[in-house]
Amino acid sequence: MLSISLMRMGAKKKPFYRVVVREKRSKRDGKYIENLGTYDPLSNPPKVNLKHDRIQYWISVGAKPTETVASLIKNNPPQEAELK
Repeated sequence: MLSISLMRMGAKKKPFYRVVVREKRSKRDGKYIENLGTYDPLSNPPKVNLKHDRIQYWISVGAKPTETVASLIKNNPPQEAELK
């Protein structure tokens, strides 16, 4: 089963996350299939960069986003330029 989740990067006490597609049973920071974007919670406001077209593709083939990733997707809809 596939999931879309956050993968922690960055130094100690300076988190930075990648939004990735991975096998549900793999480790949090382990092997992943595709990088779908980034999330930087320390910047003000937090920076979220997502590849919405690829996220929709992976959801269509059965990947399930975690609660945190689902809220990032919901609160950061695709821009008009990305839709064209």
